[in-house]
Amino acid sequence: MKQSIVALFLILGYSINAQQITCSPEDKSLFEVKLLDLMKTKGSNIGDTIAMVGKSFLGTPYVEKTLEVGDTETLVVNFGGLDCTTFVENVLAFSLMLQNQQKDFENFTENLETVRYRNGDLNGYPSRLHYFTEWIRNNQQKGLVKDITVELGGVKLEKPINFMGTHRDLYPFLANDENFEAMLAVEQELAKEELCYLPKDQIESKEQLIKSGDIIALATSIKGLDVTHTGIALHQPDGRLHLLHASSKNGVVEISKLPLADYLKNIKNNIGIIVARPVL
Repeated sequence: MKQSIVALFLILGYSINAQQITCSPEDKSLFEVKLLDLMKTKGSNIGDTIAMVGKSFLGTPYVEKTLEVGDTETLVVNFGGLDCTTFVENVLAFSLMLQNQQKDFENFTENLETVRYRNGDLNGYPSRLHYFTEWIRNNQQKGLVKDITVELGGVKLEKPINFMGTHRDLYPFLANDENFEAMLAVEQELAKEELCYLPKDQIESKEQLIKSGDIIALATSIKGLDVTHTGIALHQPDGRLHLLHASSKNGVVEISKLPLADYLKNIKNNIGIIVARPVL
């Protein structure tokens, strides 16, 4: 009886420090197993730690829209299926635990909320960092990452970021007028920010300046969008920089077979990358 109550608690969500959490008993068990495994090893620096944690997810199925659960925004914990963004977020949340020698599920969910939401505060659907350039900018303000794109030779990206506002029908939560108006306000603020990216024809010459564990976001020419994909930089034995990511094409978390610079040549709308270095 007690186990049934606990399971129901986890499935429906519960409150810890004002968090509304959605997590299945299976995912709670996966968390405990993963943390025990990760605690046995630690990288010599934060980049190595992030790369190690990222590789622990290899083979995890790619599943889109895992955060679109129920009628209201909750902190979704899902290790059974990841998209490209939730993969990066989970890796950072676990890496924070290792850096801070944390051991509790509550520590993990606090880290995940910090990473996923504007100013670390879950306050409805619009508080989620939907646009990855804002995700980078806001997590830089939190002291978790540093955007190094300009240092690598990045150039300005001149375009309005308003895809959600102009494609309302693609986002079920935007059927709610309050959510929709709030997202329009977010996009108005994004319009005030400067965006930079490293053009794809410059990546190979700069890849040795990018470290394993850096976060890579794929900038796009698609109207209204800033980024179409994200993952983690990983130097491989071939001496080249590859991408550790949740691949929608192959359906799992994997390391790109091609070096990043070559991998991007096959993506029609890609114009280059944005690079954020974790500084946890």
